[in-house]
Amino acid sequence: MAQKFPRLFLYLLGALFLLNLVQSIFTELIYDEAYYWYYAQNLNWGYFDHPPMVALLIRLSSFLFEGELGVRLMSCILGVGTIAILWVLIDHKKKKEYIIHFFLLLFAMPLLNVYGFLTLPDTPLLFFTALFLLAYKRFLSESSLVNILFLGLTMAALMYSKYHAVLVIFFVLLSNLKLLKNKYAWFAVLISLLAYLPHFAWLYENDFVTIKYHLFERPNQPYSFEGFTLGYILNLILNFGLLFPFAYWALFKKKDNGYFDKALRFLSYGIIVFFLISSFQRRTQTQWVIVICIPMALLAYEYLLHNTKSRQWMYRLGLVSFVLLLIGRIGLAYEPLFPVIYETHGNKEWVSKIRSEVGDMPIVFENSYRRSPMYQFYSGGITTFSLNNVHYRQNQYTIDDSEAKVQGKKIAYVSLYLNKGDFEYKDIKGGEFKGVFIENFESFRKLRCFAESELIKISDKDMTLKIYNPYEVDIPLEKLQIKVGYLNFYKQLKETLGVTYSPVNKLTTSLKSKDTTSFKYNLPNTEIEDFKYLKFSISENGLQSGINSQTYKVER
Repeated sequence: MAQKFPRLFLYLLGALFLLNLVQSIFTELIYDEAYYWYYAQNLNWGYFDHPPMVALLIRLSSFLFEGELGVRLMSCILGVGTIAILWVLIDHKKKKEYIIHFFLLLFAMPLLNVYGFLTLPDTPLLFFTALFLLAYKRFLSESSLVNILFLGLTMAALMYSKYHAVLVIFFVLLSNLKLLKNKYAWFAVLISLLAYLPHFAWLYENDFVTIKYHLFERPNQPYSFEGFTLGYILNLILNFGLLFPFAYWALFKKKDNGYFDKALRFLSYGIIVFFLISSFQRRTQTQWVIVICIPMALLAYEYLLHNTKSRQWMYRLGLVSFVLLLIGRIGLAYEPLFPVIYETHGNKEWVSKIRSEVGDMPIVFENSYRRSPMYQFYSGGITTFSLNNVHYRQNQYTIDDSEAKVQGKKIAYVSLYLNKGDFEYKDIKGGEFKGVFIENFESFRKLRCFAESELIKISDKDMTLKIYNPYEVDIPLEKLQIKVGYLNFYKQLKETLGVTYSPVNKLTTSLKSKDTTSFKYNLPNTEIEDFKYLKFSISENGLQSGINSQTYKVER
């Protein structure tokens, strides 16, 4: 242990672990963490937005602690684990002389820093990317059974963390195409696929809903250089903070010294170029490229070891970054020190405000898969549901059984869309929400509409629409209204109008349980001229209409 991890390294690593534990306890959850905490209440092999690793980490954390630390403990462990693996991956004989430099380099990377305690899919992605590189390095030195198994299981763990992991595996493979002829590499791939079969099965059972959403259903917006490509370039800078010039210069100057070094370069350049190209099509998020922090941290530290002048400047800027990020981290928990109002501020306050109005009553949040789990977490487990309408997006509440838990009950309905209500509150950013009490709540968001073909011709008359009722009860047609939403080229909803429809069987008065009912319909006229797609939507009991079909392309 002393040979691999000097005493100073262990002291600094322990101090960072303690800092992350304290930070976890005193910092409120961000909305995404609350959403993934909601995942973890029902462990499964997959979820609407992501593979299941993040939910598993939260469940493991909750076995030992409650509250915020019960969400973040495993992230704290993986955070220091990532740093330890990076240290092991560095072979340079002078590394023990510059341990403080190593920690300052890593601490200067803002997202790598906060993902050392926040529980998000990128947290295990970073850890298993580092572990995958370690497994690959060992595999290159010896194709033993242990190393093959290590490599295969690590690839599976990567893919269980986040779908972006496929890019990590692909670019490492691209750096060494000889692997395509290596039978031991194929054994590792086979092990990985076998370990990933449960998630493949989950995707199949759920009609590949995750893949369909990410690839085909997500709305976009018109391209702008400032918002898309320039924003992406700024994200590349943000990932490395004040040390970004040294990080990218180290990548540029790196010369290959074997297949492992080549893998670090290919992985870094591959991710950068891939999302640069993507930035010409859609807005990229800062964390999408965070995985480059792993290979580029290794390259930057190696560069630091070889260049005295750069090492001095990196040390000075690293100290400045340490102070700034430490203040920022304190500000995450203590609002007055943070430059802006952030998600970790005021959540307990707005939850307490609503709780004082509704008591233990279940709550339905309209169009908020973020507020719904946040309220459930800080209210001590009160039943919540996110009712998604056609103006919003699908999420985990679309596919799980949460709707059934509020059916037929007296609930509080909270929305931004209500003009008046029985109670109201403002969140910390000034959003004005109103709530009404509903005695016998009833929604049917799982009804599914199917057109005759993937292409809908506007000129056609008396087209057929099929509606499948997955519920255990028949649903009277008088409770329903079918609508159609018109979407532009970027799949942004522009208008929703009621549809003229009638059942093919004139005697039909309800949607039969577990059955499909056919209707004839005509599309309403719209003044929207630039629509390219449409989707069908059903309003039940006067509620805002839901998301009840896929997006269909239109032919005029």
